[in-house]
Amino acid sequence: MPRIATELRFADRLGTCKTRWGIGRMEYMVPPGLYAVGTPTPDDPVVVTANYKMSYDMVRRALAGRNVWLMVLETFGINVWCAAGKGTFGTDELVKRVAATGLATVVNHRHLLLPILGAPGVAAHEVQKQTGFTVRYATIRAADLPAYLDNGMVTTPAMRELTFSLRERLVLIPVELVLALKSITLIGGLIFLAALILGGDAAGIKALIAWIGSVLTGIVAGPLLLPWLPGRSFAVKGGIAGLGWSFVWFQLAGGAAWGVPVSLAAFLALTAVSAFYTLNFTGCSTYTSRSGVKKEIRLALPAMGVALAVSLALVLAGRFL
Repeated sequence: MPRIATELRFADRLGTCKTRWGIGRMEYMVPPGLYAVGTPTPDDPVVVTANYKMSYDMVRRALAGRNVWLMVLETFGINVWCAAGKGTFGTDELVKRVAATGLATVVNHRHLLLPILGAPGVAAHEVQKQTGFTVRYATIRAADLPAYLDNGMVTTPAMRELTFSLRERLVLIPVELVLALKSITLIGGLIFLAALILGGDAAGIKALIAWIGSVLTGIVAGPLLLPWLPGRSFAVKGGIAGLGWSFVWFQLAGGAAWGVPVSLAAFLALTAVSAFYTLNFTGCSTYTSRSGVKKEIRLALPAMGVALAVSLALVLAGRFL
């Protein structure tokens, strides 16, 4: 039985840092299977997690100084919450892994401790029916596992509370920036060339700065200000942040000298761009459900498309009419 360390090494921390910046993200995983933390006996608990290495590292670090069996499911490098939504952290994989590891011959009890965020993917009654093991949903955060185990495996209200703090939002920003970098660069270049042709060097530079500012507003400012921006929709929150950037840019770029069509076009376009990039966060936050994400995307994307189309028409009208 593989015995794993609970202290993270420099390579582990470096891997986490690289993953936060989107480097090797889809290859950051460990082999599924059953692992020993400390020197567990057949009577010690079985904790279940995903094979996304960041999740695996958080759990094993939280279990330092304890004797626990750690069952790692094959989620193809996806964290527990997302894998539960996709079905890989699910009933079939859990049943399969219990059988593949011969867990029934390793432990005397018949209890599995799962993360609460894995609940959407697992039908506990089916797991018990097919394996004989009962499922207990322990905590949301791996850091609460020691308190849970010391509390007689009783989940307190605090262990069920899902947070999306400033720090938790902040750590999501680097990977979003990296993932969007290619499109940001390509579209920014096209905007610069179009403005350069229509209005000269100064117009090209101004348009490029406006674009970059609206993107950063959507990716950085929107998520960081999320609790304080009005509305429930991420697109609305991002749009409000983008509207703020539009006012700032209007003043910095000398917008008082622009014609009405160009001014309206700038406000529409910059607001829509910021709304789009903030909308990207809706699926990785604790603010919305899966059905809520689908509904918001279905409503928001057409509205953004219309705003950009109207913006382009206004620019052309202001330039040629």
